[in-house]
Amino acid sequence: MKCKITRNAAKKLHEVLEQEEDKTLKLRVYVTHKHGSHAHYGMALDVPTENDLVVSTDKGIDLILQKDEELLDGVVVDYLYLPEEGYVISNPSKGNHGDH
Repeated sequence: MKCKITRNAAKKLHEVLEQEEDKTLKLRVYVTHKHGSHAHYGMALDVPTENDLVVSTDKGIDLILQKDEELLDGVVVDYLYLPEEGYVISNPSKGNHGDH
């Protein structure tokens, strides 16, 4: 599975991970809701299970992705400052360019 974390998101995520006491936790990206080929995503700190893949990114952050969820392959985690500050998770490879 492929995934990407942008520079802005990596900066913010490194801050969160540095403050976390449990250093075994990794960032999980998951599907919260899907309809057709479109999905909405969420993220949380978690520990991988046997149903997961741990994917290393070029930003030094490992992501936990559920093995059998095709809508996670190609996911992009970004952090935007405008129009509203916060994380945005999309999957352009599946035609999903952000929440609507």
